[in-house]
Amino acid sequence: MDDLLALQAGEASGWARKHLETCAVCRAELDILYQRVAQLKALPGLRAPRDRWPAVRAVVLAGRDRRRRVWRVGTLAAAAALAGLLLLRPWGTDLEAQLVQAQQRSATLESTLQQVGGDGRVMSGREAALASALEDRIAAIDGQLAERQAEEQEALNLWRQRADLMQQLVQVRVTRANYVGL
Repeated sequence: MDDLLALQAGEASGWARKHLETCAVCRAELDILYQRVAQLKALPGLRAPRDRWPAVRAVVLAGRDRRRRVWRVGTLAAAAALAGLLLLRPWGTDLEAQLVQAQQRSATLESTLQQVGGDGRVMSGREAALASALEDRIAAIDGQLAERQAEEQEALNLWRQRADLMQQLVQVRVTRANYVGL
């Protein structure tokens, strides 16, 4: 094939020219090559039609609007979680109520994370590494919670840490942040 291409370009060796004169198969292959080159040259040039630009613009704007909606959903979820924390927080109550509250906050953030995390966008390497580090820390806390029956104060601290890490993970997924206090 290289020799045929060289013949077509006029750069073939003497051996290749002699072989082409005596070999019918190679002559036929060269003719097919010339035909394909002619067919490719006959193709129209690729240019986007002017009437397609409004459709492209609409797709770009729809993506921008979708990102804004995700941002609004994340902000509203964070505001709702904070409002719930402030309104439902029983000031001065026992550890058990605070533990239940920390567990509820963690569950709310996990639900928010599932809603926000499914948009299918590709994250940068830094964002993916940050999200992975946060997920690893959450998994370590989950392991500590499952491993042993900690006293209430220790369990409360673990659940609060888990909720804080979940909040940071939600921020990474919603805002595509590169640094979240790690």
